[in-house]
Amino acid sequence: MSKTSSISFCGGVGNATGANFLFEIARDSKPLRILVDCGLLQGARYAMEENRKAFSYDPSSIDILFVTHAHADHIGRIPKLVKEGFRGSIYSTPETRAIVEIMFDDALGVMRHEAHDSGMEPMYEREQVSETLKQWKDLPYHEPLSLEGGVSVTAKDAGHILGSAFFEFERNGRKFVFSGDLGNSPSLLLHDTEPLKGAQYLLIESVYGDRNHEDKARRRDILRDAVLDVVQKKGVLVIPAFSLERSQEILYELNNMVEDKEVPQVPVFLDSPLAIKVTSVYRRMKYTFKESVQQEIAQGDDIFNFPHLKFTTTPRESGKIDLVPNPKIIIAGGGMSEGGRVIGHEQNYLPDESNTVLLVGYQAAGTLGRGLLEGEKTVTINGTQVPVRARVMSINGYSSHKDSDHLVEFVEGSADTLERVFVAMGEPKSSLFLAQRIKDELGVTAVYPELGSTHEVEF
Repeated sequence: MSKTSSISFCGGVGNATGANFLFEIARDSKPLRILVDCGLLQGARYAMEENRKAFSYDPSSIDILFVTHAHADHIGRIPKLVKEGFRGSIYSTPETRAIVEIMFDDALGVMRHEAHDSGMEPMYEREQVSETLKQWKDLPYHEPLSLEGGVSVTAKDAGHILGSAFFEFERNGRKFVFSGDLGNSPSLLLHDTEPLKGAQYLLIESVYGDRNHEDKARRRDILRDAVLDVVQKKGVLVIPAFSLERSQEILYELNNMVEDKEVPQVPVFLDSPLAIKVTSVYRRMKYTFKESVQQEIAQGDDIFNFPHLKFTTTPRESGKIDLVPNPKIIIAGGGMSEGGRVIGHEQNYLPDESNTVLLVGYQAAGTLGRGLLEGEKTVTINGTQVPVRARVMSINGYSSHKDSDHLVEFVEGSADTLERVFVAMGEPKSSLFLAQRIKDELGVTAVYPELGSTHEVEF
């Protein structure tokens, strides 16, 4: 017999970032208090202030945390949670845990710089990261975990990034599914998102809830054309890329283009220490790639390496990139141009019309990347007004998120059993648009919850 449980939206509403959901499962004794994700708010002007605020719940009262994947907007506040009293177990896929260790190490460095600039103490220190990792446990795909109160949890492949999962909570034949971020399948490297079946409740992301990506065949054409254009102009192609997944996909795509002689061999720099470390995890866990990619590797193709590719780890190596004659390609973190080495490259190369900046991922409102995407002619970088004369291009097809049509398709897989869909993890217009599509096209009740709201569910 189902009981009245509840879901509270502690983050991840009104913004594509900051995922943090409290699932309270009714039991005969006190409820089982479960968190799904505990991420940073990113992009917004007030993000640093918001991320430092107290949680809307007592961290010491939380029993378990489930982590869908290793992006900062899903993991970035976990050590703060531990610092403030959380002592429960943390579960994710093994691949996510491997990446998390690298992401936290990088985050510590970023926070020290922010603390220095702002005069505030870091949100957490290495001690809290160490404690966090001690509480972490593996939950491989398709291996159900039994919890108290007759609840089981199963991780399914979300196809978003390496190790990404959506979680199916089940009790007495009823399912509540937390989507995390859902992949733009078919991916270049990863398996397709697994189908949704037999769910009564679904909390779904909506980053691209109101729009569709261009055709996947077109994305490679756009990338190739951007490379050929800067080669012809003897310019520089700057690609602001997320260190996790997007950088690896771009390397793989360029590798194939070079091998297929679609583009000439020019210097290519992966200028992101974090992306370099993440790429090493991808190499180590190549057994998780889809079968066609595993076959390429088995036949001797080093998919993340090709002539004239250089990984620039140190600031000194990064600084020397400018001395390399054009044409050249620079893949640099971060993906929204809000931090990382890409900022310096954009400051150098945006004023020259022979150069191109190619945006290959989601650009949150308020970020420098969003300003470039929307056609701003002058941007502020490191306190300096920089004219935008370079060509600015974008490719949505490399997004690792499902677009509107494919989000609806995912929901449709369980339309005959769904009682309610909660649409979150998107800007308001995207979430509202997707909720309306789900209602109109599938006849399923879909709601856009308010931040801080709690909704009862029969589970």
